[in-house]
Amino acid sequence: MSKCDTCTGCQAGIPDLFDSEAKGNYVIVGNMNVGKTTLFARLRGADAERVNVPGNTVAIRKGKIKGGKAEIYDTPGIHSIFSGNEDERVSRDILLAPRLQQDRLGIVMVADAKNLKHSIAIALQYAEYGLPMFFVVNMIDEAASRGIEIDYQQLSLEMGMEVGMTIAREGLGVAELHGRLATMQAPPQLIEYSVPVERFLLETEKLLQPAVISARAIGLLLLCGDHGIEAYLQAYFGTGMLQQLKGLAAEYRADEAAAFEVGLVNQYHREATRIAEAVQMVEPPSRHPFILTFGDWCTKLSTGIPIAFAILAVLYLFVGTFGATYLVDAINGTIFQGILIPWCAKLVAAIPSSFIRDMIMDPDFGILPSGVFLALGLVLPVIFCFYIAFGILEDSGYLPRVSILLDRVFQRIGLNGKGVIPLVMGFSCVTMAILTTRVLNTEKEKNIASFLLFLCMPCAPLVAVMLIVLDKMPISASITVFGVIALQMLIAGFLADKILPGGRSPLIMQIPAMRVPKPWPVLRMASRKTFFFMKEAVPVFVFASLVVFIFQRFGGLDLLEKALGPLIHDVLGLPPNSVQVFIKAMIRRESGGAELEHLAHAYTNLQLVVNMLVMVFLVPCLNAVMVLYKERGGRVASLILVTVFSYAILIGSLVNYVCQTLGVTFT
Repeated sequence: MSKCDTCTGCQAGIPDLFDSEAKGNYVIVGNMNVGKTTLFARLRGADAERVNVPGNTVAIRKGKIKGGKAEIYDTPGIHSIFSGNEDERVSRDILLAPRLQQDRLGIVMVADAKNLKHSIAIALQYAEYGLPMFFVVNMIDEAASRGIEIDYQQLSLEMGMEVGMTIAREGLGVAELHGRLATMQAPPQLIEYSVPVERFLLETEKLLQPAVISARAIGLLLLCGDHGIEAYLQAYFGTGMLQQLKGLAAEYRADEAAAFEVGLVNQYHREATRIAEAVQMVEPPSRHPFILTFGDWCTKLSTGIPIAFAILAVLYLFVGTFGATYLVDAINGTIFQGILIPWCAKLVAAIPSSFIRDMIMDPDFGILPSGVFLALGLVLPVIFCFYIAFGILEDSGYLPRVSILLDRVFQRIGLNGKGVIPLVMGFSCVTMAILTTRVLNTEKEKNIASFLLFLCMPCAPLVAVMLIVLDKMPISASITVFGVIALQMLIAGFLADKILPGGRSPLIMQIPAMRVPKPWPVLRMASRKTFFFMKEAVPVFVFASLVVFIFQRFGGLDLLEKALGPLIHDVLGLPPNSVQVFIKAMIRRESGGAELEHLAHAYTNLQLVVNMLVMVFLVPCLNAVMVLYKERGGRVASLILVTVFSYAILIGSLVNYVCQTLGVTFT
């Protein structure tokens, strides 16, 4: 076979997308809305760039995988490799790009655990390429909430390829996938076609020399009249071979009464149905009359609103009182403050350098007290309780019903009930929630949701720390903080809807059956999510503590406090220590929240309320800022950031002024 770089046809017809020095190229494929882009964001390290695919006007994104030189590509959603839609053609044509011989090429097939059959059908088609392939079952938590159990070992045997499980938005399972990319293998032949088709494919294999792309895939696409594969044959095998194969394909198609690709797709779906039925068990929906009636109540305005408030109250008691008070006191107060910190202080005392001693154990800026111990002692117990509560809501089928219930309210802020999904996701991670705004249908809806996520959505770890601080104050403080946040969401959304051009799309979504949550699956999922969150968060806590410690030791905090003194003290009424709180919050929100709790003794209760509001409204972490620029573009993202910063200062100063004027101190 001729080399790609010596073939003028290839150079003219197919631009070189791949880095010849890369150690591998991995293409993420799958149906629409299965989490491909979220997984792409989790796997890549550096910023993504856009590249064009040969023969298409659609651009896709690529980036380098974390910790290596391999490239990873994010592709549009696809229903069939035989589709003529331009977006879908991109997802198969990228596999035909040149220099595939020089680097390892693999397919990462992302599947929706809730709709496994559709993803299996696509995987069966991509398996014909003969490339190494990994089958990633994503959104396993949502499948569990719908009573779907999957035998992953059996699925791997049926598919003949490695299978992994992920919750991409939480980062769960992504590290394992990353480690297994280099070892994945090509699956065996999974589908046997009719005798004439198999005869044609065998003839194709005889005529074509061994190549990166399987001759079977080339033959199937050729039978479907795919122009991309014709360009590939022209480039790699020459005009003569192309014409010979096209002639053979034309002879076969002349004998076919029906469209060949339709018959193929039906065959893939029949096999996918068989595999799905063999590997998954779906719990039948509850027929208990009260469960069914309660599910209906949750969507009606007259009964749904009281139910929603009752659930919020229970969540507050469980997460805020039990988690943030009882568990935190037991873990942080008894274990860390009472045992570990004194013990570590004795060990560190033997270090001769005072700088190193302070860097490790300084009570205000040390890596252990303000980094590791704050994360494990304060954030971990509350985030675990939050994930349990959130898991119960998911597993019961309540969250989609809230979408229906709030559809009318969300219409007032330029969204439909589907907007609940990214906003609720923001309680888990604002960065991933911005990515999930893609489920919304219009640019206006995506811009409004991104704006509200930045302005009003405290992520669960920050809420966890806020609840710890608020638990030591009167209930009026909690009502003020969360009331102002909720009110600003409505006001900001209403104004954004009036200012931004464009319309709102109708609400269309799947509603799972209401059921009683299963405690053990909920606990297992909460444990896994908490573990992966802490695995990612603790290094960031340590890094934030180290940055602030060095910044403080070299006089940076003093200079910043002097520069921002008039704004922080005179306008917001906050103590100078707030500078270090905001610095840590910009690195990671919950780190700033933990620092605020750590320095709470230097604040009045009113100052704590103002600081928490400003911290919520000011800006999410740096990761969220970077994702915002990628998703919404430079102009929209910059406008959102400027608006959010100005709004945060305005709201903080107004709350401070109104409370001082009215004599409200929250004591």
